[in-house]
Amino acid sequence: MAQAEDDATGDDAALDEIAAELYALPPEGFTAARNGRASSAPRALAARVKALRKPSVAAWAVDLLARQGQLAEAVELSAALREAQDDLDAAELAALGRQRRALVGALAAEAVRLADEQGVSVSSAAREEVEKTINAAVVDAAAAAAVLTGRLVRTLEPGGTDEATLAEAVGGSLPGAPAGAAPRPSRDDLAERRARKAAEKAAREAERAATEAERELARIEARRGKIRERRDHLRERIDDLRAELERFEADEAQVQDDLTAADAEHETARTAAAAARKASDAAQKAIDAPR
Repeated sequence: MAQAEDDATGDDAALDEIAAELYALPPEGFTAARNGRASSAPRALAARVKALRKPSVAAWAVDLLARQGQLAEAVELSAALREAQDDLDAAELAALGRQRRALVGALAAEAVRLADEQGVSVSSAAREEVEKTINAAVVDAAAAAAVLTGRLVRTLEPGGTDEATLAEAVGGSLPGAPAGAAPRPSRDDLAERRARKAAEKAAREAERAATEAERELARIEARRGKIRERRDHLRERIDDLRAELERFEADEAQVQDDLTAADAEHETARTAAAAARKASDAAQKAIDAPR
């Protein structure tokens, strides 16, 4: 029994390897290449290779993205979207929704470009199918696992990703959900997660408030320091002016004393000059008197 399971697992791996190689080819060359590989494969595997279906152009374009690793960001976004939905975080969900639309549009455009490089034209209708498939991978972990195989044979619809649908959409074996895809959390888990997020949000807001308060404190302290410097400068200037005023007042007092002395000397000299003039006039009169 164990041997049979090992053989089945080995056949699945071999089939998936062959399928990945075949789905890397442009769709028009798929059938001939598939028949050629089937003819050279062991009998048990040959029938399974021959049963591989030709991919639609849209599915093949999505496979191009998967093989180049360009769908990894979409898968990461899908995990973030599921967590935001579980947490009922409306703001985060809206932001992720905008990011998802932009990312899906960009990936669809890149798929069209990659297909064009290989000479395959993707119609507008096929491009819409590409976008729907990427959207399905974003919102559903099982769809993401199927898309990431790079072995899609037909496109997916968001919400239409039950196991039977996925099995029909993938060439080869169907993988399980990615390792990072966890079951939806229980009500208690959600409550705990919401409480943690609320606490984290409160902590972030408190940190922002503290940072803003510290920034305001630093601004006021800087302004206060400049005012203090201005006050100290004015006090120094006032002290200098007071010292200079004292010097001027002392000089003025000395000048006043000198002026008082000069006034006294002036009065003495004036009196002497008047007396001298009077004496001179008297002498002159004596000379001029008739004899």
